Amino acid sequence: TAPPTAVNGSDVSLFVQEEAAEEPKTPKIRDTPEDIKLEAIANTIAFHPSQDILAAGDIDGDIYLFSYSCAEGANKELWSSGHHLKSCRKVLFSGDGQKLFSVSKDKAVHIMDVEAGKLLTRIPKAHKAPINALLLVDENIFATGDDEGMLKVWDVRRGTSFMDLKQHEDFISDITIDQDKRTLLTSSGDGTMGVFNIRRRRFELLSEFQNGDLNSVCIMKRGRKVVCGSGEGKIYIFNWNGFGATSDRFAVQAESVDCIVPITDSILCAASTDGVIRAVSVLPNRVLGSVGQHAGESIEEIARSRDTRFLASCAHDQLVKFWDISSLPDTRVSDYRRRKKRDRRLKALSNKAFDTGQDFFAGLLDSTEENRNKEDEEEEEEEDSDSGSD
Repeated sequence: TAPPTAVNGSDVSLFVQEEAAEEPKTPKIRDTPEDIKLEAIANTIAFHPSQDILAAGDIDGDIYLFSYSCAEGANKELWSSGHHLKSCRKVLFSGDGQKLFSVSKDKAVHIMDVEAGKLLTRIPKAHKAPINALLLVDENIFATGDDEGMLKVWDVRRGTSFMDLKQHEDFISDITIDQDKRTLLTSSGDGTMGVFNIRRRRFELLSEFQNGDLNSVCIMKRGRKVVCGSGEGKIYIFNWNGFGATSDRFAVQAESVDCIVPITDSILCAASTDGVIRAVSVLPNRVLGSVGQHAGESIEEIARSRDTRFLASCAHDQLVKFWDISSLPDTRVSDYRRRKKRDRRLKALSNKAFDTGQDFFAGLLDSTEENRNKEDEEEEEEEDSDSGSD
């Protein structure tokens, strides 16, 4: 038989192993939350306004609510809902975070209780065509746009719309509103931007037609500029109260600009069907680099977290991914227009983004020195007109 000391030593070893197994390991802290894998392609995502919660709506009509964390393994599904009969096109949280609004291809508007995951209000047949766009104006008013160009503005208290206007000839892709909650802007697949006065409940004008669909719209430069993303990979810029014609435009060397989200007054993130999310400066017009990517997968939507720490994206790979954008608000873009290097690659702006190998300045390159000088002069004039008012 073995000496008693050996047996005792073995027992001690086992005891130490058991103790170690019982002690919970400290979870690894990541720069961003882990990817969320869904059962179907998500069309839409939205961040909660005050908690670390994200909502997603998929092509099967299901809506999911997740809590997210940078601690490894800490993402958690809170609830799911299958109330929509067809693809969920857009989800948005109310300003107080207590309600979740959604619109669908089934033409219905749903309002759900965020905490309980229960349906509070359903407006069936809200439109005659599938609903594609949604905007929450305030706690009582919201707007919807459909596949045939109809815009409706609703009062939650009455459950009815008080503005029904059809000015677009194709789908309404996006809706935004100014800080005064007076002028509502729409982008459309017919290549125009629509301007509506919701206080006077009337249509004001359509912009001139642009090449390709207008897929997204947002207000930047402290309300002085309106920016639209197009299906041809260009960004169009309008002056406020100069909505009829663009004041500027530039290509971002993307297959399309499907979804844009302002990060600051001068920097936005733009997602494309090529699977790349680009950070873009507006006036001066520059592509700053890549925030992240869904390799080879078309991106459906991007959303910014309440603290501007994360950008989330959903794509055809059935993943919701998180990207670190905390450094973007501190980015300073020089007004000086340097000559572009043709071998310049798309700069990775986060440790999860990779170099795409594209010449991301190609859309800003000129074929001759004369054109380059002319463009420099035009930009200097533009910058002079904007100086001191940003």
